[in-house]
Amino acid sequence: MTLTVIAAFEAKPGREDDLRTALEAMIEPSVEEEGCLAYEPYADPNRPERMVIIEEWTGPEALEFHFTTPHFRQVAGLFDDLLTRPVSIRYLSAAAPVPLPAP
Repeated sequence: MTLTVIAAFEAKPGREDDLRTALEAMIEPSVEEEGCLAYEPYADPNRPERMVIIEEWTGPEALEFHFTTPHFRQVAGLFDDLLTRPVSIRYLSAAAPVPLPAP
């Protein structure tokens, strides 16, 4: 079963471009990781300081490995400088299908 992650970020005033650059730098090395199915950053068009990354992984083991990679550690090391608050992370998995009644 795949694991979907929504990581939400809020940049400090004036640091929006720096955060965007850091998050975009994570795309290529992350999608090259075994176990990464998708890695897409998004920005709120009405609140440019708010950004999210929506990620999809083959499972928790792949995500755990991601957290140990040099590119993740490098960007995570910038968060204190760039963010107004800690990253908010939501973990989601597909809901079980609802059985349909027989006709």
